Amino acid sequence: MEKKHLIIPIFVPHLGCPNDCIFCNQHNISGQLKQVTAKEVKETVDYYLGNCDTEDTYKEIAFFGGSFTGIDVKIQEELLSAAYEYIKEKKVDSIRISTRPDYINKDILKMLKKYKVKTIELGVQSSNDYILKRAGRGHTFEDVKKASRLIRWHRFTLGHQMMIGLPESSSLDELKTAKDLAKLKPKIMRIYPVLVIKGTKLEEEYNEGNFKPLNVNQAVEICKDVYYYFNKKKINVIRIGLQTTEMISDPSNEESTVVAGPYHEAFRQLVEDAMWYDSILERIKKLNVKVKEIEVVVNPVNINNVSGHKKENIFKFKDTYDVDLRIKQDDKIEEGTFEMNVLQIYKDFLD
Repeated sequence: MEKKHLIIPIFVPHLGCPNDCIFCNQHNISGQLKQVTAKEVKETVDYYLGNCDTEDTYKEIAFFGGSFTGIDVKIQEELLSAAYEYIKEKKVDSIRISTRPDYINKDILKMLKKYKVKTIELGVQSSNDYILKRAGRGHTFEDVKKASRLIRWHRFTLGHQMMIGLPESSSLDELKTAKDLAKLKPKIMRIYPVLVIKGTKLEEEYNEGNFKPLNVNQAVEICKDVYYYFNKKKINVIRIGLQTTEMISDPSNEESTVVAGPYHEAFRQLVEDAMWYDSILERIKKLNVKVKEIEVVVNPVNINNVSGHKKENIFKFKDTYDVDLRIKQDDKIEEGTFEMNVLQIYKDFLD
């Protein structure tokens, strides 16, 4: 049986970033601003280890936020040393960091290797240099290519993060980014639809009418196409959409720092639901009959995706095609696949 995966998050907000990207306010995203210390790393790790079943769990300390390899080297080593103690004691299995592509070189990688860092995620966002400049990223796609090659050459696990809906970016740009990133052979991918966050330059543009964020449906459709592509290339998409927190939540909530954009508490599910809908519809269209009622048989873990968030897929089949979708579970069906039985066609119905 596959092990559960425990991520122990250590947020390093905005440390090491040379500039403010127009979409970013690390304090509002992470919920903290002060410098993290080795003592706090230990407290956080101890807390997570004390509140999980560690026996059958793969445990990973993850330094999120900011640009880890851009902060003072002494601080990097102080934080990594605290995490490394748990590796040596075999209490934790691995360490991961996230950073900017222009803050990677051989010396940095040599230092990370010393502390047994396993995974390095690069904030790429786009492969289009104009869009990167428009977003205030301060690096080019050539930096991404160089950093990715170095990371893979030094035998780290390479991860990429891309954004959907940046200013002046189109769905074609997003798919081009996915194709460009796949060529660099990352093992893991995160896909983030752009949200307008309070206290960012993007909020100013939004308020001035110079930026229109994607709505949820648009973001789902684009993410779906990008997700399809990464699946085809066997790249593991480990997250779609920002994680919901007290500060990252529905814009209607007073505590939320999200001003506008395609926020949804179950965004990844919406994307996966849409992919299941497409797969079932494609199977129906291959039939030579007008279908009235179908039964889809799936593994129990996939039932929610087939029915859709709040049964949206069931309603959509009925409203759009007048097809009644019945769902049956069978644990003998391989996860991610389905069998389909036609229960009634319109000829039978009319007869």
